[in-house]
Amino acid sequence: MIIKTAEYLISSPDISNCPAADRPEYAFIGRSNVGKSSLINSICNNQKLAKTSGSPGKTQMINHFTIESLPDKHAPHTKPDPWYIVDLPGYGFAKVSITNRRRWEQMIENYLRKRENLVNVFILIDSRHEPQKIDLDFVNMLGKWNTPFSLVFTKADKENQRTVAANVKAFLAAMRATWQFLPQNFVTSAVKNMGRDKILGFIETCNSEWKEGGK
Repeated sequence: MIIKTAEYLISSPDISNCPAADRPEYAFIGRSNVGKSSLINSICNNQKLAKTSGSPGKTQMINHFTIESLPDKHAPHTKPDPWYIVDLPGYGFAKVSITNRRRWEQMIENYLRKRENLVNVFILIDSRHEPQKIDLDFVNMLGKWNTPFSLVFTKADKENQRTVAANVKAFLAAMRATWQFLPQNFVTSAVKNMGRDKILGFIETCNSEWKEGGK
């Protein structure tokens, strides 16, 4: 997949303020400071697209980015496919009030359960660490909501590959305790663009299925 354009569109405080659900949409979420904005920028090949910050809780609304892409092999004058990337607030630790935390949680739940054109949620997990209960709880919650998702293990460049592989294996093993089928997973590094092509290939396949389904 070739990204032709990637632009910030709107930040919405609630699902009712989101853009029209007229194209496939892919949401990114994870614990605070898991590298979400950096990964979005890597995927879109635009380091200034999503704002990165070392402060947990920086993302506080539903942030839409409008993307246009072409297949790697395409004829001249092929019309780009439009789709959305959504940057959601992180879950877990953030220096915010309980009131704001609950507001975020309700906003995120409404979005994940009610957004009609949401094709897939990419759940970001720090590959440097052993399985964390907060990540497993969030995965299981999406399962209860029947929300489609994939796992994205981030920051693979910041740890040796043996440790990364062991942590990924341990997370999937922990999921097997309650899951019959495991979701697709990607190991990534925003610094080295590791996993970028695989994620874009997955999105391209989903976009094709969306069009075939008459959406």
